[in-house]
Parts: sequence; structure tokens; C-alpha cells
Amino acid sequence: MRRRRRTVLVLATVLLLGLAGLGVVVVRSGPFGDAGDARQADGAPSDPAPVAVLAESDPNAAQPTPDGVRELLDPLVADATLGSRVHVSVADVLSGQELYGKGADEETVPASVTKLVTAVTVLAARGPAYRIPTRVVAGENPGEVVIVGGGDPTLAVDEAAFYPGAARLTDLAEQVTQALGDTVPTKVIVDATLYSGPKYEPGWDDDIPTGGYGGAVTALMTDGARRDPVAARKALAATGNGGADRVADPDLTAGRSFARLLGAPVESVQRGAAPGPAGSGVGAPVPGIELGVVESLPVIRMVDFMIKDSDNLVAEALARQVALARDQPASFVGAATAMDAVLAELGLSAEEAALTDASGLSRTNRLSASLLTDLIALAGNGSRPELAAIFAGLPVAGWSGTLLTRYASPVTNGGAGVVRAKTGTLTGVHAIAGLVTTADGRLLSFAVLTDRAPADTPEQTRQALDRIAAALAGCGCR
Repeated sequence: MRRRRRTVLVLATVLLLGLAGLGVVVVRSGPFGDAGDARQADGAPSDPAPVAVLAESDPNAAQPTPDGVRELLDPLVADATLGSRVHVSVADVLSGQELYGKGADEETVPASVTKLVTAVTVLAARGPAYRIPTRVVAGENPGEVVIVGGGDPTLAVDEAAFYPGAARLTDLAEQVTQALGDTVPTKVIVDATLYSGPKYEPGWDDDIPTGGYGGAVTALMTDGARRDPVAARKALAATGNGGADRVADPDLTAGRSFARLLGAPVESVQRGAAPGPAGSGVGAPVPGIELGVVESLPVIRMVDFMIKDSDNLVAEALARQVALARDQPASFVGAATAMDAVLAELGLSAEEAALTDASGLSRTNRLSASLLTDLIALAGNGSRPELAAIFAGLPVAGWSGTLLTRYASPVTNGGAGVVRAKTGTLTGVHAIAGLVTTADGRLLSFAVLTDRAPADTPEQTRQALDRIAAALAGCGCR
């Protein structure tokens, strides 16, 4: 079997030292996993000081043998609840040696593990510190203002934000009111023309727009298009479930919220385009002049949200930043083209990826298990330190994110607090990819993808996936 895996010379050191602050020696510090925030966005005290969850790996620990791993995993991979097509890749992170592969280089529907590709490509293309602007410029007529969406899905209306620390329309409205002076705002125009193409990817299931996990992808939105961000945040913290009622027209909804803050008529809000750039004027602001701007959280924080809580709209927004950074249209097609190009730039097997969206909601996406384990190794080997940010948001088995309620059964609880991974689920499609420390302290990367699983037994299929990762956690396999 072909393997083009990078030799990882410094990964254990990076993971144990350089990534400790990002969470490979994992801590739990609240629903969004940010130990650095002293207070939540609403001013309430944050969770207590974090405690360690994952055991440290030992770079001197004995490495499992391929024969030992095969003996362990073959019976588990053959579980009928995984369906008729299961692709698996397991590798030793430090040496880069493949320890197990079954269809590892074959492309599979990946579901939400696609977000690992999105994370790596946006970190490479934009950098962890990049912030997305939301601007307001003067319209063509006195009193008209144009709010220009830059693609920040975390933008909030006010302090009742879903995403802690997000930019707020209240701050933007204050800037605009001051810039307008004596000019009374009479109309708000919404410019979301940065994005092109359809708002819903054609490969999405019919229930995605109304099912609570997806929504219209627009360049202007607030709180990831959630109708009630406060209730959604409480539900996520309590259950790890990121579903929420979404508004049908996120750009217009954001524009109406902005109009209320300005005191402009809500019925005046309409879509349009901003005038071209203009110089300073005398009296009323001249068309196109900037009246205010707020900037998003840095990309590294949005990557955390996307991975930890499997946030689909954040994923699609980040992918469009990849497109813009590589001079592609900010659309589903442009983002997929740009992500593929960045994978190739990083030396990964781009030919083993065929993407049509960035969230994994599309059934037309394809990824190989080996590409995922290669990607995880690259993010940790120290050659591209900005990519290590993907580890901060990876859910911990039985502890956080999409793994909060998993690894609780007697056959999987050996992986609780030891497995750290991104999951993916569609009807008949299940996936998991991430890191696990063996009983001897050896760090492994793994990916398991199945896209022909029985549609009527999703819990059993997820447990079969978790048994594989839990078995690796308890493995000596020599």
C-alpha cells in the first residue's frame, strides 16, 4: 500500500511542550475550552481553573507493532454495525510508521471530519491571527448607510453573544452614529455580495436548512444565524448539542438588528451594494466613505469553535477565507478549489481529497483516512507551527464537545479522557479522526471512516467506532 507519510522528528516534544497550552495535555475550562478567558462574554465568572484530562505521552515508550495492531483491530473493524465499507488508518506519530491500514488511501464520504481539512487550510492561508472585518460605509444618499459583510459568522448583536469575545453591532453602531454627526440615519442597506453562488450546497440533505445544524451561508450574519443565541449557548454547554433554530435570511436579519441600534426604520432595510471608495468630505458623509469597522475574533479562535462544537456555518465561512486568500470566488466551488490548492502546497495528498463544502454536510465530499492521519501529523511536527492550533479544539472523549456524551459504556470507557478526536455523522455515514495515547504512553494518530453503515443503528455504529479508538488507548500491541 502506498504511504506518503512525513517523518515526524519533533512531534512528541511539540505535543508535550509547545501544545500544552493548546490542550494536548487537555484541560477543561468551560463550554468553549478557552482557559485564557477570565470572564465570560456576559461578565459572569468563568469556570474554575482547568484540570488535566489526557495523560501525557512518552516519546520513549515502546511503539506498537503492525502485527499487534492488526490482531487487535481486525475483529473490531469487521463489526457488522460499521457497514460494508470501512476505511481505517493508524500511524505512530513520532516515527511516522503506518501501523494499520484498511482502504486507507481510498476516498470516503467524511462527514464533519472534513473540518480538519478546513482548519489546516485556513490556518495556512490566513494565519492564526487574521481577523475578518465588518464595515459600514455611507450610502448614495444622505442618511443611507451600508453595512458590508466581510464573512464573520461570529459577529454578535450585543453582549448576549453566542461566541464569547465576538465583535458586536452595538460597537459598530456607536462608531457610525459618531461619524454621521447631525445626519439622521434613514436607511440601512445590506451588502453581502462578497459571497457568490448558492447559499446551500447542492449535495446537502433536504433537511439541512431547517434541521438546526446548517443554514444559509451569507457574508453577513450574527451569532452563526441562530435565532436565540443565549438559549443556544446554554443548550450547547449543557448537552454538547450544537443544534439551534436558524434564521432564513441571516444578512437581512443582521441588517434589521443594526437598523434598530441606529434608530433607522427597520422596514428600510434592503439588500444592495456599497458605493465605491471615497475620500473625506465636508458636511454629510460622501458616498463610500467608511463610517465604522469592527473585527472578528482571530482565526485561531474560530477554528476552536468549528472543531470543538462541529460548527458548520463557521466552517463554511472559514473556507471562504481560504478562497479569498487564494484569489478564488468566495463560494462553495471557489472554497473547495482553494482548499485543494493549499493541501498541495502543504505537501499533502490533495489527490485523495475531493471536496464540495467545508463543513462535511455534503454527501459528495470525499477524503481518505490516510490523508487525515498525514494532516494530523503535519499539524504537530513543528514544521508549520501555526497548524498546531487544530489541537486546541479537538473534543476529548467523555469530556468535551461532540465527544461529551460518548465513551461512557463498559466497552468504550477505556478511551475516556485519552482519545481526542473530531467526529462526523450523516445518515449512514460515521467518522472519527484524531489522536490517542496508548497504555504504554505512545502517541498515535488514527482515522476511521464508514459511509455505508446501517441507517437504523446510528448509536451502535458510533459505539463500534469508539471501540476501535478505545482499544488503541488500552493497547500495548507488541
